[in-house]
Amino acid sequence: MYGAGPEDEILKYLPLVGKVAKRVPINSTEYEYSDYYNIGVIGLIDALHRFDVTKKVPFESYAAIRIRGAIIDEVRKHSKISRYKMVAINDFYKAKQTLEQDLKREVTDGEISGKMGISSTQLNEIYENIHYLAGISLEGTIFTTDGESRVSLGDIIPDQAGTNAEQKLIGEERGEVLAKCIKKLNEREQLILSLYYKEEVTLKEIAAILDISIARVSQIHGKIIAKLKLSMEEELS
Repeated sequence: MYGAGPEDEILKYLPLVGKVAKRVPINSTEYEYSDYYNIGVIGLIDALHRFDVTKKVPFESYAAIRIRGAIIDEVRKHSKISRYKMVAINDFYKAKQTLEQDLKREVTDGEISGKMGISSTQLNEIYENIHYLAGISLEGTIFTTDGESRVSLGDIIPDQAGTNAEQKLIGEERGEVLAKCIKKLNEREQLILSLYYKEEVTLKEIAAILDISIARVSQIHGKIIAKLKLSMEEELS
């Protein structure tokens, strides 16, 4: 970076660190917001050192990626998603897919719970874990494990304020399919995705907008991600 000194540059972009840190789902007793903030500062410093002005990329966009990357790397090292929880998530996907193939329609939570032999509370915990995983790696949660996609929901969800230059990725096959699958969601589900990924509204703010609890927002978000994953796999198969 050029211009102001290193300390001034760090101070200038500290609000960006705070913004990115708030977007990381805190589902762990190991971390608090202040921990993510401090890790994010390290990511910011790394971004300042690595940024190449000749690439003509906005520094804020580049720094946000570095900050989030630093936080996510730390979360991955101490992930609380146990093997048992991952098995439950995989069993959920299998049960949902089997039911929908048999019934030829979208299935209810009650039908999924019955198929898996679990309670509604346990199913909501699965949705919350899917939400948490999406916060760590959205691509790895939506796309199959061998996918190499670089398409994000933020690139696909329509920007109501106008055309977004970042939507150049929409021409890729996965981007087109993801956009198609998002259109299949109901109005409320599309609203939540738009608020969370396009407008970067926090779960707390979304909860206030929809007049529901934060936990319920995370459950609904997890359910949406699960629906998109199966829909994507069906379209791409």
